Amino acid sequence: MSMNAYISGAFDTRVGELPGSSCMGLHAEAAFGAIRDAGLEPGDIDGVLCAYSFTEPHLMLASVFCEHTGIHPNFCAAIQAGGASAAIMIMQAAALVASGQCNHVLVVTGDNRLTGMSRDGAVAALSEVGHPQFERPFGISVPASYALVAQRYMHEYGVQPEHLAAIAVEHRRHASRHPNAHKRELITINDVLQSKEICSPLRLLDCCLISDGGAALVISARNAGGNVKRRVEILGAGQGHTHEHLVSAPSLTDFGCKQSAARAFATAGVRPADIDVAQIYDSFTITLLVELESIGFFGRGEAGPAALEGALGLSGRLPCNTHGGLLSYGHSGAAGGMFHAVEAVRQLRGEAHGRQVEGAHLAFVHGDGGILSAHCSLVFGAA
Repeated sequence: MSMNAYISGAFDTRVGELPGSSCMGLHAEAAFGAIRDAGLEPGDIDGVLCAYSFTEPHLMLASVFCEHTGIHPNFCAAIQAGGASAAIMIMQAAALVASGQCNHVLVVTGDNRLTGMSRDGAVAALSEVGHPQFERPFGISVPASYALVAQRYMHEYGVQPEHLAAIAVEHRRHASRHPNAHKRELITINDVLQSKEICSPLRLLDCCLISDGGAALVISARNAGGNVKRRVEILGAGQGHTHEHLVSAPSLTDFGCKQSAARAFATAGVRPADIDVAQIYDSFTITLLVELESIGFFGRGEAGPAALEGALGLSGRLPCNTHGGLLSYGHSGAAGGMFHAVEAVRQLRGEAHGRQVEGAHLAFVHGDGGILSAHCSLVFGAA
């Protein structure tokens, strides 16, 4: 099946510690890179979607970006759904071109989260995730919320610390093959288990990075011109929402990724077993483990042992986060999720040099915002 929407351009900036970078500078670099990659001019862009910024917050970030770059679109909006923002922006852009409202929609993300914020500022910004009456006054943090999920998962499904550690180790192995990754030095399971405890059972190396960086895609209609040869088709998309705050979550083991993935697979007319490469949100090792099982790639209690056996590696059963993910490639706010989408495009184009999954024709991309709150799944196909 098809949604009649194509990714025509993809670009990501350098990622990691980028002194002197700014939110808008990263946005502009990523945007113009993606437009060039699509074989288009800035004047061809008639839709713009941005997400959010921690270092240059604004209620109308997309309008600020358009002013900054001199782009005057027919459709312009900012989408805020935490880590699900990038995937939701792509889904929205696909709907805009499929309905004929736009020809070329630019989806762009970026932030200088590492060099542009103090440690206290970063902690304060993330504390907004907690419920103002029922969570924040008691000091719950984002890592603590995911640690609660991890504790419950360990209790119900026998997940062991080394299962989570194996996920971190595999991500670093993937990142070591990517020239732009923020962290490339290989780590061992013992390194993860010996790293500083952040919130039991999660340790420092179970947690995503904080990075500077930006990423963008151009989503185009079928006959809208540009560089048609290197397009990637958007075959399916779906969302799932069960709660916002963890205090209201119906379960600590079942989340909206189950519904979002089912909808995306149904639209695309494929099954989890058909996917050649997956790029799935990995804010913590437990995030990925939960999502791999809920989405249907592994049965309950199977993802951890499978990760330990190398199933997520380049030649494994499901090559996953082949750039290194948020755990090792980099995490720059909304751009964190966009890096996953850019990597999926590179894999399907056969451009993932040194880390290419042979014969990759179908890719699955997933974004998760909040505490496993907002979910958006996408299926891409090599055109």
